[in-house]
Amino acid sequence: MTETRTAPTLVVGLGCQRGCPASTLRALLDQALQAHQVGLHEIKALASIDLKRDESGLVELAAQLELPLLFFSSEQLACYHTKLTHRSDIAFERTGCYGVAESAALALAEQLAQAPAKLLISRQKYAQATLALAGAA
Repeated sequence: MTETRTAPTLVVGLGCQRGCPASTLRALLDQALQAHQVGLHEIKALASIDLKRDESGLVELAAQLELPLLFFSSEQLACYHTKLTHRSDIAFERTGCYGVAESAALALAEQLAQAPAKLLISRQKYAQATLALAGAA
């Protein structure tokens, strides 16, 4: 019997300034995925911090991509601070966690895969947004 390896659960974590348009988020996503040779079809879901629950650009992007968009509280994200490649004091002052994109990506990948996650694309900054990609086997 051959062992079938399942593809890793890949998720994108996003952070953005208020009013950031979906087009900006999409440009960042496309650029990051292309640079790291990851297909959009491989992405299972998007994640952010619950403070962005009503951010129209994020909601619109998830709808365009037909992907679930899940949110985490700053308390849920704070425990990932040791795994972040970039810790922002400004982000901490505003949100209670040191990095929204990386923390959210790690949190969602672990939640979906029920396994430890790691960052596959560290924090990418573009205009008004940040993005990170995490995966869990």
